[in-house]
Amino acid sequence: MATTTSTRAGALPVTERSAGSPPPAPPRRGRARRAGSAGRQLHGGWLTYTVLAIFTLGSVAPLAWAFIASSHDNKRLAEATPPFWFGSHLGENWEMAWERGNVGHAMINTLFVASTITVATVLFCTLAGFAFAKLRFRARNLLMLLVIGTMMVPPQLTVVPLFMYISDLGWTDHLQAVILPMLVSAFGVFFMRQYLVAALPTELIEAARVDGAHSLRIVWHVVFPAARPAMAVLGMLTFVMAWNEFFWPLIVLSQNNPTVQVALTGIGQGYVPNQGAIMAGAVLATLPLLVALALFGRQIVGGIMHGAIKG
Repeated sequence: MATTTSTRAGALPVTERSAGSPPPAPPRRGRARRAGSAGRQLHGGWLTYTVLAIFTLGSVAPLAWAFIASSHDNKRLAEATPPFWFGSHLGENWEMAWERGNVGHAMINTLFVASTITVATVLFCTLAGFAFAKLRFRARNLLMLLVIGTMMVPPQLTVVPLFMYISDLGWTDHLQAVILPMLVSAFGVFFMRQYLVAALPTELIEAARVDGAHSLRIVWHVVFPAARPAMAVLGMLTFVMAWNEFFWPLIVLSQNNPTVQVALTGIGQGYVPNQGAIMAGAVLATLPLLVALALFGRQIVGGIMHGAIKG
């Protein structure tokens, strides 16, 4: 039992612990320190910034050299010392690339193809991912395994039968020959399925069904808002992939109706290809992607961060 003593008159009483009772626990300084530092922003040291600078320079250097090379002629590019600054043939090479490669018409075709593939892939993959993530039906896991298994098949194995099918339809040298085989991707289905499993609560879908919402309304008002960050990321990745696609368009399209990547092969034709014009065409083909990244890069990164902290 604790006793109370006083050392002098008017002093407050002091409680003494009885013999045999354990000493009071010391304050948890580590947890308090962690709690106090939780709201502080972390700052990288000089090593972090050095590594980031090296990787940034390594990523930007090829693009910068393509811009520089597009302003020189073959004689300067063939010298032992490569150029490190712009030359005087920039306008000439860009004009040659634009006219010889039919880059203007090719950009319009590529924009139409990439936009159509992006919209279709995002829509169909979101619907399929929602079905595999939240709906219950027979052989769901088996079908998902088959979808993932198609990612293991090399695309070169499907070129011959796919070309025979496109040829039978009479679609060679038409843009639908490039669009149709790329309307849905197995990676997109798997990506959206993995996202919706964690980001979309099943209780929210059940509550919408209790309120009388049909499947289309649930998809439009519940699934799409929850999947918007992942849809933005998948859309950007799909657009870049469709814009840079080269192998299949080269097979089914010609220089009369090309995409950008097919048009670049026309610039390099000839006994002595003009390397500066080829680089100019490559720069022209890259500019729309840089513009898209500058316009929508913040929204895409914000969507990724939103999806990361939502779970």
